[in-house]
Amino acid sequence: MSTYDSYKPDPSDLIISRANYLDKLQGFWLGQCIANWTGLITEMDKIGSIGEFDTGPFYTREDWRQPDQPNIWSQGKPSDISPTIDFVLRDENEVWGADDDTDIEYMYQHLLHTNHTSILTAKQIREGWLKHIRPEEENYLWVSNQQAFDLMREGVLPPETSDPEKNPHYEMIDAQLTTEIFGLFAPARPDLAIKMANLPIRTTARQNAAWISEFYVRMYSLASLVDDNLPMKEQITWMADQASQSIPQGSYTSRMYDYVKTKYESGIAWEETRDSIYVRYQVDERDGYDITSQNIYCNGCFAAGINFAASLVSLFYGEGDIKETIKIGVLTGWDADNPTATWGGLLGFVTGREAVEKAFGKKLSAQFNIHRTRQNFPNKGLDTFDNMARIGVSIVDRVVQEEMGGGVNLQDDVWYIPQP
Repeated sequence: MSTYDSYKPDPSDLIISRANYLDKLQGFWLGQCIANWTGLITEMDKIGSIGEFDTGPFYTREDWRQPDQPNIWSQGKPSDISPTIDFVLRDENEVWGADDDTDIEYMYQHLLHTNHTSILTAKQIREGWLKHIRPEEENYLWVSNQQAFDLMREGVLPPETSDPEKNPHYEMIDAQLTTEIFGLFAPARPDLAIKMANLPIRTTARQNAAWISEFYVRMYSLASLVDDNLPMKEQITWMADQASQSIPQGSYTSRMYDYVKTKYESGIAWEETRDSIYVRYQVDERDGYDITSQNIYCNGCFAAGINFAASLVSLFYGEGDIKETIKIGVLTGWDADNPTATWGGLLGFVTGREAVEKAFGKKLSAQFNIHRTRQNFPNKGLDTFDNMARIGVSIVDRVVQEEMGGGVNLQDDVWYIPQP
């Protein structure tokens, strides 16, 4: 952002430190990478026993630091990331590799920055996908993302790329792991975060999958509005409850939220809640969740719905502790890296990079290689969390001025954010 207009603050404006936000954005990228790569160890290890797959009993807390078991694709072999289920950490001289939980978000940030805009157009999204995603395998796209990409190559623009008649995978998890970052571009203004994320979400999702993605976007934006004097457990609960109020009542998404929260509040162990989720939604197909009856691959083990319910287990039971939240997320089952990465990113943002490193007791890598999964970025795809965070701050500068009607004070290094 090169132009900064004069601004007279209103007494009701929320004041946010840009310097603190820079550390928080670095914490987001670091927390997300730790959770993503740790979750990849157990991704699709445990999805239940319906249909063609029987993955045996779900993991419990006793499986932490125990041998990893094969996932549904690995032909009997454990993960090549780690033979045991444990945190994946990269030292200062190492580089984090991009994965599908980080690379599309990185791309959307890049597109906002290079197009000098706060809201991406359908054409800008399509051009970005075609430029930065490899058309040949391995291109790290699955289900709805892959279908949307194929449609874009045929000339189709979002949101038609998630039209159920063109994209049968519109109920899958894809939009969740590609759009949470928009909440960070509109701090304390979830209404504007949803406006910015609307088209990116509907590039791959409709209905419940879109509402689930919006829930995560809202939580990320609310992280700048929550009372940080509250204990972390209460901060998380407040953000989740606020975000849940916008989920359409009567949807399976809304009912899942109420069900998981009620189970958590009952005081039973997280494993019991997770097991009951499996029975309720994949076996008994309650609350209108009928994915199993659709007879799709692995009973929709990568569907938005079941993974939303699973994500709430780690969110509530983790109670704001990043290590405990990641542990539970990794052991809960299904598409374990994706919900876990979402909460690792959120908690990394809430606490900041220094606090993340303190939690893990060591200095960690701040280098990132987007070209592990994507292509055609500057510097051969090598980047740093500091640079990525600075670009994020510059995007917020534009959003604060152009979308919020607020101000940027470079001398005091703060944003003035009007409240609706």
